[in-house]
Amino acid sequence: MTQPDKIIIMGAAGRDFHNFNVCFRDNPAYNVVAFTATQIPHIEGRIYPAVLAGPLYPNGIPIFPESDLPDLIAKHQANQVIFAYSDVSHEFVMNRASLVLATGADFRLLGPRATMLKSVKPVVAIGAVRTGSGKSQTTRAVAGILKAMGKRVVAVRHPMPYGDLGKQIVERFASYDDLVKYETTIEEREEYEPHIARGTIVYAGIDYLKILRAAEAEADVVLWDGGNNDFPFVQPDLLIVVADPHRPGHELTYYPGETNLRMADVIIINKVDTANVENVNTVRANVRAANPTATIIEAASPIFVDNPGAIRGQRVLVVEDGPTLTHGGMSYGAGIVAAHKFGAREIVDPRPYAVGSIKETFAKYPRTGPVLPAMGYGAEQTGELEATINAAPVDLVLIATPIDLRRVVNIKHHTERVRYELQEIGQPTLTDVLKEKFG
Repeated sequence: MTQPDKIIIMGAAGRDFHNFNVCFRDNPAYNVVAFTATQIPHIEGRIYPAVLAGPLYPNGIPIFPESDLPDLIAKHQANQVIFAYSDVSHEFVMNRASLVLATGADFRLLGPRATMLKSVKPVVAIGAVRTGSGKSQTTRAVAGILKAMGKRVVAVRHPMPYGDLGKQIVERFASYDDLVKYETTIEEREEYEPHIARGTIVYAGIDYLKILRAAEAEADVVLWDGGNNDFPFVQPDLLIVVADPHRPGHELTYYPGETNLRMADVIIINKVDTANVENVNTVRANVRAANPTATIIEAASPIFVDNPGAIRGQRVLVVEDGPTLTHGGMSYGAGIVAAHKFGAREIVDPRPYAVGSIKETFAKYPRTGPVLPAMGYGAEQTGELEATINAAPVDLVLIATPIDLRRVVNIKHHTERVRYELQEIGQPTLTDVLKEKFG
């Protein structure tokens, strides 16, 4: 009898679990001996539990740091290594491939045909070429348009299972109380709370076939809300991909963002109001060359502050979306733009006041500018974020995260929030596209 191929899946607690569930979980031709984890703190050292792993894995599957990969391949004599995380450069992917191939094992990327689930309802998917391009405001805009067309919209969010995996199989978020019920992290709140505030139900978790079936029962249209620059877990009827001219060229050099770009039905070139004209032109040319049949929409991301006068002349600490500043590679975001626009006297560098894992984050991502990433992958890190904010000698904390950070962090300084929405420029518009497809 042929022995099953021994598999190791490289991931970051998201795509890796999905790929396992749909391609390996119930397939006796494979034996997944380990996951490795990166990007997300404190994921390694845990177990993908038996309740999720299925009857072929009664003891679950261990999760190790990615740095252990060569030793794990040797220990288990692994035949294949599956790369299953996102928002990394093509060079990075091939560096990992070279490491794996040097051990003698195969290196694989699983594509959309193998991993996309089929829905019984129409699906609109939102993706991007990089983290921080503007998926969230695009998703909110699409949800609003579909609702105005009389559609029941349910969002299915790319996974962020950072807690007890056995309790996160299917999660449904319809109220702020649900954020507490499921013990969500700051990163999860940043994605779920804006939907909840607009009356959109959100599903997330780990087992996306079960999640999709639950969402379909409440929806006329399923809205896939992508994470990082990953391609959708659900086969879309319309794929909308957001590109960022603040990082021109990245649309062709990051994995799997280029995959999204080439698959897209609609490509939004966002932030044209704040990007250099030459950079916008570069992205436009790259988009057209890579996907000549896609509809291109240009858009701005205007910022809004309830009391902009409170910023003028103040010493300001800017808190921005964490993933955008870390593996997204941006050195600033909407908070810095608002601080300059509304006349802050000084932007205070948070790095001298950072503690614990926040200090480690700055060391790991040295390109981050004088801005504080809102890292909060658990209670301990959230406490360290709070301590860092409160230690900074400032007049004002400018919160530019997608959520009201004051719901989870006790900030002793005066605060103002920065919000941003999608503003389309010219024709066609998302409304035109959605009405043509689903009207």
